[in-house]
Amino acid sequence: MTGPRLTRLAQTLPSDVPFIGPEEQERTMGRPFRARIGANESVFGPSPRAVEALSAAAPEAWMYSDASNHELIAALAEHMDARPENIVVGAGIDGLLGVLVRVLVEPGDAVVTTNGAYPTFNYHVTGFGGVLHKVPFREDREDLPALFAKAAEVDAKIVYMSNPDNPMGSWWTGREIEEALDLIPDGTLFLLDEAYIEFAPEGTAPRIDPEDPRVIRTRTFSKAHGLAAMRVGYACAAAPLIKAFDKVRDHFGMTRPGQEAALASLNDKVWLEEVRAEAAKSKARIAKIAEANGLTPLPSATNFVAIDCGRDGAFAKAILDALVARGVFVRMPFAEPQNRCIRVSCGSPQDLDVFAEVLPHAIEDAKAAQAG
Repeated sequence: MTGPRLTRLAQTLPSDVPFIGPEEQERTMGRPFRARIGANESVFGPSPRAVEALSAAAPEAWMYSDASNHELIAALAEHMDARPENIVVGAGIDGLLGVLVRVLVEPGDAVVTTNGAYPTFNYHVTGFGGVLHKVPFREDREDLPALFAKAAEVDAKIVYMSNPDNPMGSWWTGREIEEALDLIPDGTLFLLDEAYIEFAPEGTAPRIDPEDPRVIRTRTFSKAHGLAAMRVGYACAAAPLIKAFDKVRDHFGMTRPGQEAALASLNDKVWLEEVRAEAAKSKARIAKIAEANGLTPLPSATNFVAIDCGRDGAFAKAILDALVARGVFVRMPFAEPQNRCIRVSCGSPQDLDVFAEVLPHAIEDAKAAQAG
């Protein structure tokens, strides 16, 4: 008796996944985390209007969702100063990345990204046989000119950049991005991931014509809108590219409650401002905690703070491991030299009380481990 016959590509792919979730870590430890400040979720929660919408939609769970996402797309088009034909909705940015790569990337096609940038994008590219070409961060910021130069060198199908950036929290201004667009090589699509744009300073979002065929922008309801569990993301691009998504996307991939909650949240500007204010206060406290322990917080335009631990990646990993062992869930960048940092998401005052309590002990543990 034989089993399924995997493709040659699937047989060659590694079996690891981009992230190990906090729930899996809790099962391994046999206890819950005291502070969950590692996944860049919004601990401040969703809009009260979104909660009401979820409750109202619950009795309708027997129905499939609107496969065209009509009402949500109409609202998003207005939000993005675009036409409905420029918008596609999917299961978070992650789901949209997978569909985009499926549409554009064939085995052997070149794709450019930053070494240490969002790993799930890389996961999709390699899953469809694309070849990743990476450029390093420059001064802890993605190097936009170098990304486009590499794309020209390798004839890339896609160039990926997040702005603001994950995992460092750095950013380019909208004007800087606008001025760099002419560097995009012919035939290359610039994938601009704006998952954290709601937390960024005014002027971070570039002004780009939705019909510009060189660019696709992705955004999400998982961060500032506090709807990570609903898996609602959207993309804005020229109509022909958006139309191509219909050829391969999961047309019933959205849930009806998710559609309703996202629409309600999009219309609640007051709540979004409250979340921004709470995130700013939380980032300021994370920075103070870091500085009080001799560490250096980096400037952030997101809902997390990258903290420079002052040594190498091994030392930062030792601090992270000690924090996890003491009940604080955080993460860290994967690539040198950014892996000298740990990454701490905004938390509640209680979460940050725990972080402040545990961090000095974690640093002592890390120093002892390196000394021993």
